[in-house]
Amino acid sequence: MNGLNANIPEGALEDKWSNFKEKAKLVNPANRLKMEVIVVGTGLAGASCAASLAEQGYRIKSFCFQDSARRAHSVAAQGGVNAAKNYKNDGDSVYRMFYDTIKGGDFRSREANVYRLAECSLALIDQSVAQGVPFAREYGGYLNNRSFGGVQVSRTFYARGQTGQQLLLGAYQALMRQESVGKVKTYTRHEMLDLVLIDGKAKGIITRDLVTGEIERHAADAVVLATGGYGKIYYLSTLAMGCNGSAIWRAHKKGALMSGVSWIQFHPTSLPQSGEQQSKLTLMSESLRNDGRIWVPLKAGEQREAGLIPEEERDYYLERRYPAFGNLSPRDISSRAAKERIDAGFGVGPMKNAVYLDFSRAIKAQGREKIKEKYSNLFTMYEKITGINAYEQPMLISPAAHFTMGGLWVDYQLMTSIPGLFALGEANFSDHGANRLGANSLLQACVDGYFIAPYTIPNYLADELKAQRIKTSHPAFDEAEAQVKAKLQQLMNIKGNFSVDYFHKTLGKLLYDKCGLSRSKEGLQQAIEEIKALRNKFYTDLKLTGDEHLNSELEKAGRVADYLELGELMCLDALQREESCGAHFREEYQTADGEAVRDDEHYAYVSAWEWKGEDEQHVLHKEPLTFERVSLTVRSYK
Repeated sequence: MNGLNANIPEGALEDKWSNFKEKAKLVNPANRLKMEVIVVGTGLAGASCAASLAEQGYRIKSFCFQDSARRAHSVAAQGGVNAAKNYKNDGDSVYRMFYDTIKGGDFRSREANVYRLAECSLALIDQSVAQGVPFAREYGGYLNNRSFGGVQVSRTFYARGQTGQQLLLGAYQALMRQESVGKVKTYTRHEMLDLVLIDGKAKGIITRDLVTGEIERHAADAVVLATGGYGKIYYLSTLAMGCNGSAIWRAHKKGALMSGVSWIQFHPTSLPQSGEQQSKLTLMSESLRNDGRIWVPLKAGEQREAGLIPEEERDYYLERRYPAFGNLSPRDISSRAAKERIDAGFGVGPMKNAVYLDFSRAIKAQGREKIKEKYSNLFTMYEKITGINAYEQPMLISPAAHFTMGGLWVDYQLMTSIPGLFALGEANFSDHGANRLGANSLLQACVDGYFIAPYTIPNYLADELKAQRIKTSHPAFDEAEAQVKAKLQQLMNIKGNFSVDYFHKTLGKLLYDKCGLSRSKEGLQQAIEEIKALRNKFYTDLKLTGDEHLNSELEKAGRVADYLELGELMCLDALQREESCGAHFREEYQTADGEAVRDDEHYAYVSAWEWKGEDEQHVLHKEPLTFERVSLTVRSYK
């Protein structure tokens, strides 16, 4: 295991990225044709990285488990993408965006990475417009902006409520262009099941063809994981059913460190759970909080419909508790505030598990047509799902598991602790600290793939030119393939009584209750023991139908097996961090009025965990966080 060296370049914060690019090693065009890179994932980070490297001349293999690269989960992002363009002339700048992001993450992210994110945001908008992304525009033709939670300026560029889909179409077109000229080979309906290491370096992957069940070997000079986050571990989440954490977890078990594992974001504007048989929750864009006001009745157990509750009997609790930011308070704070009101008996809706998001004042002030122009597809989606017209009644919203700030530990170059293994987008921990600001997710994925990896991956490959080209006949591939097959056969052979979904739902509820919006020492200790017992039951009483060929239950079983290990590490990470910061709210560490108490003296570091074996305790490594440009202040939105 190499040391935790973040490899941050020398120089002032504003110069670090320029300094790196000026000194980065290069590969000449003829040599690029000899080198191959595997990119797992075809969302914004994966597609943009694969297309950019192929454009440079590298040979790329692109993998996704969907039936088309275009169906990656980036399509689901709605509200927008941030960039410090200052088009509204309202005081925005690269530094202000950097500071908002550092503060939003509760001072638990690296200054150098976050500053680069803000710096590269400027180029992303120009890149996207050139690709034809149809951002909203003012009447005169200028690109429009709106504000998002955690900031006081308008820096979010958007395409109605379909920003992720439109950005992904741009990246997908770039990827398909490279495929058409033979520089990218795409493998759809393939799932990565293991990482292959040779001499300590990432040199390939083992995949399973999800249609035939065939196990395949693929070798390369470097491997990129851009496989998204693991929020689906909670079962009920805003993520699609297929989303999972298996690729990064398999890499973790081969030696890649995991960081910030318990920093899970709960989105404040999801549709509430409506029944026991539900498999996912639907996200409503955070952009709705620009015009919608969030409230609950002043009286607990209120039975009247929203329209019959007079203004003076409503509690606009975000406006009351956080007057400076109000309904645009950051996601972690807004979600906890909603849960607190619901738990205290002020919840609304059929299951009393929601709060109101009310547009009546905005419609009165701006007119129904203006609100329709901004959010029509979101209002249409809401009515299709609930049968409620949100122009006439408030929406019902509730917090839901959404985004994972944690992931594989990476250095400044986005390389993991395994040489040659890079992690991009939500698969890494790098930019968001303990809480992500809205509209920074699409930004990080695009910036990682378009602007960072095309410099940092060649910097690594330049030293690999002299290395011997690896073939899939190497014994390391034999060993990895044998392990994968043995694991699949183990799952098929259990023949117990409980479905995969039973274990997933049980784990999800356990984590939501004890490692969700709030955590306690006692609850986390209980959760660790309960997860161990559940994992034992999984391996003795799992029931799988079908065979080893086309079998979605077998796919799910492998992913839930990984969740049962990852869930325990989440609880261990939350238990070890004895402070409240961002999305990690320990009940023992709060002020009298329920605000988080951070401990900078003891916990101003990134937790990076090392896998030691099936029945062994993880080992904690610490990357100290040093702040040269920002002062560590109490994070206040009041």
